[in-house]
Amino acid sequence: MSRVATCCSVMSVKVREVTVAEAREAQENLRSGSACLRTPLVRLNWEAPVGSPAEGVEIYLKLENLQPVVGSFKLRGAGNACAKLGASPEEVRRRGVVTASMGNMAQGLAANARRIGAKCTAVVPEGMAAGTKLEAIERLGASVVKVPFDEWWQIIETGQCPQCPEGFFVHPVADQTVMAGNSTVALEILEDLPDVDAILVPYGGGALSCGIGSVVRALRPGCAVFGIEPETASPLSRSFHAGSAQAVDYEASFVDGCGGKSVLLAMWPLARQVLAGGLVVPLAAVCDAIRT
Repeated sequence: MSRVATCCSVMSVKVREVTVAEAREAQENLRSGSACLRTPLVRLNWEAPVGSPAEGVEIYLKLENLQPVVGSFKLRGAGNACAKLGASPEEVRRRGVVTASMGNMAQGLAANARRIGAKCTAVVPEGMAAGTKLEAIERLGASVVKVPFDEWWQIIETGQCPQCPEGFFVHPVADQTVMAGNSTVALEILEDLPDVDAILVPYGGGALSCGIGSVVRALRPGCAVFGIEPETASPLSRSFHAGSAQAVDYEASFVDGCGGKSVLLAMWPLARQVLAGGLVVPLAAVCDAIRT
């Protein structure tokens, strides 16, 4: 019986596999100094039709949508990043934090910054970040700076933010502490379902999937971790087929939390190392999954 769990230019920074020690340190950081929950892993009440290829497969859902305030795993990466920034919490509070985000990571960082009394600034792409997310960022006390999409994407690609105010810059993807915070999802899955065969993770920039993939590779190497993308934005799948980081003709859709226009060059070597591949999902199947 197969058991499957599913989750939710050269940069100046370098990333590598998250070690188990880093993951466990992040777990302790989040347990002692964050609002993060240890979310449940629940079996989906669904059975495949008799005779279908999926017959006998058990599907489990890691309910990161239950995270407080932001309803997203982003609370984990942002929380661990805040715990590791600077020489002291006082320095973080004095300097503040900055990120570039479509909205979700900005909410996670804003929530953690608010908790420790630090100012937070979110640099967002003008005209593309959802209004509801912008409202949520400001409601959490953060400032929003809007820049043209090309400028915003350059920040994501290079890790450099000349438009940003003074403060600690937390890259939403290519940041070792962010990935370590995200990797705590893997620790919890393996604690609750130690014989899991595959883990399906939405792939946007790669911080969640590569964090999870690193820990799973170390603790349960027989488990395959796949990055999942919508058909309208699936550069990871194309990159695995081509053997190198690829770009695609990006088509905006309601699936705005994963998928992208290209695989970041800084993330591709790690993604290729710790992921089993990329799987592409039609938008109609996303709608079916939401209804289910």
